[in-house]
Formats: sequence, C-alpha cells, structure tokens
Amino acid sequence: MSRDRVLVTGGAGYIGSHVAQALARSGLEPIIFDNLSLGHREAVARFKLVKGDLEDRAALAAVLDDHRLVAVVHMAAYAYVGESVQQPAKYYRNNVVGTLNLLEAMRARGLTHLVASSSCTTYGHPLYLPIDERHPQQPVSPYGRSKLALEDMVRDFARAYGTRYVLFRYFNAAGASDLLGEDHNPETHLIPLVLQVALGQLPHVTIHGDDYPTPDGTCVRDYVHVEDLAAAHVTAVQRLLDGAEPAAYNLGTERGYSVREVVEVARRVTGHSIPVQYGPRRAGDPPVLVASARLARADLGWSAPNSGLEHIIETAWRWHRHHPLGYAAWPAPRLRVAS
Repeated sequence: MSRDRVLVTGGAGYIGSHVAQALARSGLEPIIFDNLSLGHREAVARFKLVKGDLEDRAALAAVLDDHRLVAVVHMAAYAYVGESVQQPAKYYRNNVVGTLNLLEAMRARGLTHLVASSSCTTYGHPLYLPIDERHPQQPVSPYGRSKLALEDMVRDFARAYGTRYVLFRYFNAAGASDLLGEDHNPETHLIPLVLQVALGQLPHVTIHGDDYPTPDGTCVRDYVHVEDLAAAHVTAVQRLLDGAEPAAYNLGTERGYSVREVVEVARRVTGHSIPVQYGPRRAGDPPVLVASARLARADLGWSAPNSGLEHIIETAWRWHRHHPLGYAAWPAPRLRVAS
C-alpha cells in the first residue's frame, strides 16, 4: 500500500534523520534531499535519498516533480554561529537563498504544506525568561539573522500565496536513538564533546567562562531530546494536512542545565572522570537560554518525555560507545519503520 510522501531537506543530518525515522514510523514515507556536506548517507540507508543542493533549482524541481508529495519538512541549513560570523555569505546563500528557491519551487507546483526548522538564536539575548514566542526577535549573529529571514519569507509566502506552515524554534537538541546519533565535523556541541573525553578521544572538555551570573558560574541551556523534537515534526505535518492554521513554536523543556551540571551527570553515567579546563567566555554567549513550551503543549499536545538530562546523556553515551567513529566505520543501519 502506498504511503503519503514527505520531502525532508537536510534529512541525512542529525535531527533530520531522526525526523525521517519518526515520519516513517507514523506511516508517512520520507524522501530525503541532502547534499551530504554535513549529513550521512548511512543515517538514511532505508529511505529514498536524492543527493542535491538547495542552490540547484533544477535539482529541486526534479525532486518535487518525481515524487507525489503532501508536505515538505525543511531542515537543510548551516548552523555554526561562529562560522556564520566569519563566513556570512555562506549562511545567507544556503539558509536564505536556498529557502527562497525551495519556496518558489513549491509554489510553482501547488505544494503548500511546510514544516521548517528555525532557531532560538532568532531571539538574541533574552530580555526575560523563559523565552516565549512573543519575545522580540533580535538575532545577534548572521546565523540567527538567516533563520529570521527564513521565517519572514515563509510568513510572506503564506500571506501572498497561501503557504501553510509550522515553524519550530529549536533550543539545544541532544541525545540519540538506538541507531542514530550525533556525528558532526567539527563537533561543537557540549554533550558529544564531553562524551568524546569519556571515550579517550579528547584529553579534556573546555568550559568557556565560569563567571556568569548563574548559580555555578557556567552557562545554562535548555536541552531537548532529539526524538522529542522529531515527534513534534510528525505532529506538525499531520496537523497541516488536517487544515491547521500557520504557527511558530518553541521546542524546549522550560528547564535549564548548566555546563557543570552536564559534566557531572556525564561523569555519573559514563563512570569516567572527564577532566575539565576553563577558558574565556565566548563572544555572544548569553548566560541563560530556557524556552517556554506552553504554546506547543497547548496547540500540538507536545511534550518532551525523553528530555531529562540523565536520559539524554545515557542515550547519547550508548550511541557513541557503540559507534566511537560515528558513521565513518559503521555498516548502514537497518531502521525499523512502519510497514
């Protein structure tokens, strides 16, 4: 029996591959569109993968024409804040122009349902906590500004052309499923870096600043399990297909953990000492970023049952321990999907 198909741009990436797996388990068929510059072919081995780039209009046209799609989940983006400061053109070209190419290709084919990934970086430095969707959007990096431009374009297309959308502003995605995990090069995220120390791949983890106005002096962040994020995308696709109104939502837990807390929990979970060194603050790091997820709970019935810090680190540790080289030396996974 044929299933409704959903295009997932950036679907071979960390979050995208989890979203693809969740879509498949819900009875939808993910079609992956990814240039594989950051994603991993092995992570989507069970799914149809079309290698292509958002800047290639012909490739976008072909993938939309070749598959009868009911929706698009748009997750293809560069997402390193520091790199965006050094290479803003790269971020505007891919995140902004690429999104415009996608929106125009969808419009030309009458494809109106879009779930798009945005970021908490669109808020900039928080004026109050927890951050809700009414918080002013004042990004302080090219990456954050590129994501705000994405949001503005999607809203403008909705007003002018009838695009139906859900925008998700992620906080800190973390954790792993049984078969899929976090494999970035370079790796900049705290939890996998801590686990690389536990594996003996790094000598220590560096804490950037211990003099913030927080209880232990280190930055506090809101961590969300990647499978909880993936579940939100499935719900959003289903609601758009049922005629839901366009909306934007934070995906967070309303609970923050400091860098020191993350290290301490990782020490307990892994049984390793995880040496720490302290370095200077990183420019632009707010002391605390914590989301309000009230709107996502109310409208989508979304919750984050897997997002306790200990569970996040346990699942990530299991994946990294079983795949210490990430996807590089790993046979293609056989994902369990809905029949």
